[in-house]
Amino acid sequence: MQRVLVFKLLFFSVLLVPKIGMRTAHAQDFYSGKTIRFVVGYSPGGSFDLYTRVIARHFSKHVPGNPGTIVENMTGAGGIIAANHLYNVAKPDGLTIGAWAAPLVLQQIMGNEAVKFDTRKFGYLGVPSPYDTVCTFNDKSGIADMKDWLTAKRPMKISSIGPGTSTSDIPKLLKAALKLPLDVIEGYKGGADARLAVESGEVDGYCGSWQTVETVWRSAYESGKIHAVLQATLKPHPKYKQVPLAMNYAKSDLARQLVTVADSAHGAQFPYTVPPGLPADRLELLQAAFVNTLKDADFLAEAKKSKLDIEVIDGPAIARKLRGLFDLQPGVVAQMKEVLLPKR
Repeated sequence: MQRVLVFKLLFFSVLLVPKIGMRTAHAQDFYSGKTIRFVVGYSPGGSFDLYTRVIARHFSKHVPGNPGTIVENMTGAGGIIAANHLYNVAKPDGLTIGAWAAPLVLQQIMGNEAVKFDTRKFGYLGVPSPYDTVCTFNDKSGIADMKDWLTAKRPMKISSIGPGTSTSDIPKLLKAALKLPLDVIEGYKGGADARLAVESGEVDGYCGSWQTVETVWRSAYESGKIHAVLQATLKPHPKYKQVPLAMNYAKSDLARQLVTVADSAHGAQFPYTVPPGLPADRLELLQAAFVNTLKDADFLAEAKKSKLDIEVIDGPAIARKLRGLFDLQPGVVAQMKEVLLPKR
């Protein structure tokens, strides 16, 4: 009996190994001499752009055939232009990887006519790190804490990239949920431009990630030019528990649901995706390459030097998380349309 079992295992292993070898050889043959293009939907210098450039520098060695990599910035409409391109123009051959903001899922759910894609059909490679949103203000705004903001004599100007990004959606959701006095100023090409507007005094504040505060905005934060007032996450950042949570100020069930949407849709801000229709074996190869890149010792050393947080979420997990947003109650979706959809 044992001899028969051993024979069967050997038999199937002999069949399996050539198939695995053929798959790897085929992938290596495909990628050898080619270039993978990373399309970033936002301007150079922002968090998404920084993550992508570091990932691209290490991605090749985890793909059979070691293809080259390039990064292209395709800005406009809060990342919708890049996502539309990925869905409708880019070939599903595994040579184009898109980087757009997860909150665009909400724009699809709400029926934004500019959205020409179905986020459920993209292939998801993963997310490099959770995104913990905090609203910050400059030292000229007169806003030092939540009491100041709630009682402000005028609406605070909040810089933003555009609909479908956390820089726009989260302050709008907070305004509706908490009755905060604020105006969202949209149209900045990326986070770097939006933050510069805060530092110059062109606007009062910005709702972005703690990760950004700790990296590209560290000097401004440590010098007191900007300060944190409110966290939009359901749990406080471990390092900044003294900064209050938006949920603490939500007084109704709808308000709490809007704050929850702000966290669930924006907490996995940076998905990397491929066009729909990519063959399953090539998608799995790229998913594995993405995770392996973010666990690579050389990559982690560069990410640490660049002060980029790394806590990888794999592709299947982020796909499930974002698909769950399509189960939102009609009443919540109706309120989101009122708050988040661009007005004609």
